[in-house]
Amino acid sequence: MTSSPERDGTAPRNDDLPPALSSMWRLCKLGYRHEPSLMFWAFVLSLLASVPDALVALWLALLANGVLQHDSGRIRLAAVALGLSAAGTWLLLTLSTRLQRRFRDRVTIALESHVAGLQASVTTIAHQERPEYLNRLSVLRDQVFVLDHMYMSLFSTCGWILRLGVTVLLIASIHPVLVLLAVFGLPPVLTSTWRPAVERRAEERSAQFSRLARHLFTLATTAPPGKEVRVTGIGEQLLTERRVAWERRYAPIAAARWGSAVWHTLAWAMFGVAYVAAVVFVSVVLAAPPASVLLVLAAGARLSAFIAGAVNEIGFLRGIWMDGSRRLAWLEDYAAALVASADLPVPARLMRGIRFEHVSFAYPGTDRLVLQDVSLELPAGSVIAIVGENGAGKTTLVKLLGKFYEPSAGQIFVDDLPLARIRADEWRGRLAGAFQDFFRFEFRARHTVGVGDVPRLDDEPAVVLAVDRAGAMDVVDRLEGGLETQLGATWPGGVEVSFGQWQKLALARGFMRERPLVLVLDEPTAALDAETEHALFERYASAAQRERQDGRITILVSHRFSTVRMADLIVVLDGSRVVEFGTHDELMARRGAYSELYNIQAAAYR
Repeated sequence: MTSSPERDGTAPRNDDLPPALSSMWRLCKLGYRHEPSLMFWAFVLSLLASVPDALVALWLALLANGVLQHDSGRIRLAAVALGLSAAGTWLLLTLSTRLQRRFRDRVTIALESHVAGLQASVTTIAHQERPEYLNRLSVLRDQVFVLDHMYMSLFSTCGWILRLGVTVLLIASIHPVLVLLAVFGLPPVLTSTWRPAVERRAEERSAQFSRLARHLFTLATTAPPGKEVRVTGIGEQLLTERRVAWERRYAPIAAARWGSAVWHTLAWAMFGVAYVAAVVFVSVVLAAPPASVLLVLAAGARLSAFIAGAVNEIGFLRGIWMDGSRRLAWLEDYAAALVASADLPVPARLMRGIRFEHVSFAYPGTDRLVLQDVSLELPAGSVIAIVGENGAGKTTLVKLLGKFYEPSAGQIFVDDLPLARIRADEWRGRLAGAFQDFFRFEFRARHTVGVGDVPRLDDEPAVVLAVDRAGAMDVVDRLEGGLETQLGATWPGGVEVSFGQWQKLALARGFMRERPLVLVLDEPTAALDAETEHALFERYASAAQRERQDGRITILVSHRFSTVRMADLIVVLDGSRVVEFGTHDELMARRGAYSELYNIQAAAYR
């Protein structure tokens, strides 16, 4: 099996990001792919606007020369050239700015959709749970809202470089040694590219404190935790801890900024000394005519302005775009790496079933095995119950089956096909079910259920059937607008429903797909009592057993041993291992862990 960022368990580092230039090129291609014409003309106009601006020093020298020599023709020519340069610069900059703004508005949506789509399409969910990935993605989410400005910054940088090139040619025409003035402009450029990287590393190191501060702010200002915040009186403590978190975030960033600022200031001081030396060289050593001295003064002064402009833009590029583009490229590569070896189709129906072979799993970044050497066969057409106490690994087993993670060791086979080589999107398109940690989709009730099968989102008969199969019709009947009721009290006309009602709607969502290969019910009725859960599981199991011919596997996950005795096969997990499996009668006859826990729990419900 091929290695993946999850499977090897290694933590991401800044030096494992893709190279800056290739990442920038990929982001440029992304913008060009969405808006080719706008991007091309915005870039060309930005370069054209730089030329008349760069020639201003030449026209000033020509004007001075005409004045000194009382040459009215040169004076008129210089005056017209200065006017045309000013007007041309203004006109071209205006056109360029408006075109860039139009391009930026259009490409913004494409960039944000691209980043959101990438995160949503990653086949696994490790990037949404591992702290080190969350830190990296937290910085990327902050950067994505300004990535559209990066194209403008690139255009401006190229414009400043063109101005610099023209200005260097002008001063070199007086004496070649003056080219060294441009060389002394390199230190500010180098420090400008180095500073943001130092600051960004400091930001990423303290990103966890940034996330903590935002979390504490959410606790203090939003409705869900509002009651407990007020009852417990922890409001002041939340504010204090938030301030501490922000200070712990800002302290290393401030230190990095001060340290880099010192070196940046020294670099500019070197250029200032070189500029003064150039003027002295031309006026004293070369004894050049006043027009040449004026050209050096004007071109040298503008050279410093052009270097400052280029430095600022390069710093912006280095600090945000290069850094953001590298993170974006990493996310693209990360998503692609997890599907690179997925080349097999999903079986049309299950003939033999699903097989776990010596599967072990530890969550990435940890060494503790949540599942250890699990070998198990789930026959096609069967109803499987997975039971065990909390923390035994039941939900983890389901996550591996759903390809939310890859096993750390061992393999899972679907009709002898390695699950790792089946495309995650196609495989999940044949899964259905409900989970204990379901999400509350605050849509209209019809869509809250309908998203379980997006192609039939507006198919009301299908939604009604799913609601009925989940036993959630009583929830819909209590809603004033029925399936058209907006859920969520924070929306106009929205209503709030209880946790148990949300759970029933989530269960209905899991029944939207008509013929899944695997139906997983991962403690979807945890809010209900054991007797009600048993009745529901029995109904689902009976329906599944009547439809054995399609090969569907139904998996019931519960920590209640007494509610799953109708299953064809009961798998008992304990301490990350499969300790028993068999039918209810077989397991009771063995008088092992299942029998003991079943009797204890059954006695508690009598």
